[in-house]
Amino acid sequence: MIDALFSQPDYVAAKKMLDATVLRHEAIASNLANLETPNYQRIDVAPSFSNELHEAIASGDPGKIGTLQPRLEVDASAVAANRDGNTVQLETELMNLQQNFLQHGMETHLITYNLLRLRSAILGQPQ
Repeated sequence: MIDALFSQPDYVAAKKMLDATVLRHEAIASNLANLETPNYQRIDVAPSFSNELHEAIASGDPGKIGTLQPRLEVDASAVAANRDGNTVQLETELMNLQQNFLQHGMETHLITYNLLRLRSAILGQPQ
């Protein structure tokens, strides 16, 4: 019974999205820490992860969703604004940090909602 709740495609997908936002936060922190490092290349979660996750969610297979792992890659679309070759832009990173914070909050809420449903079932409370 409990395993069925935690193997629902929506729940597994929310956990994977949460994994990706945590990894993106690490990338943003690294980018900000290296803002003035010559030739530093901006990193982010691989763009292919989003497509892979959408395909896995569309399949409705929690096993397929669960096997996905977000990974970091150099952002090939980032260009150096200065002669030092660094591709990190402060304003972009701060905007990404804010967006990532909002996504993290939403994903945390989705997971919390599932846990509250379980708690309600255990306590015999209506939803």
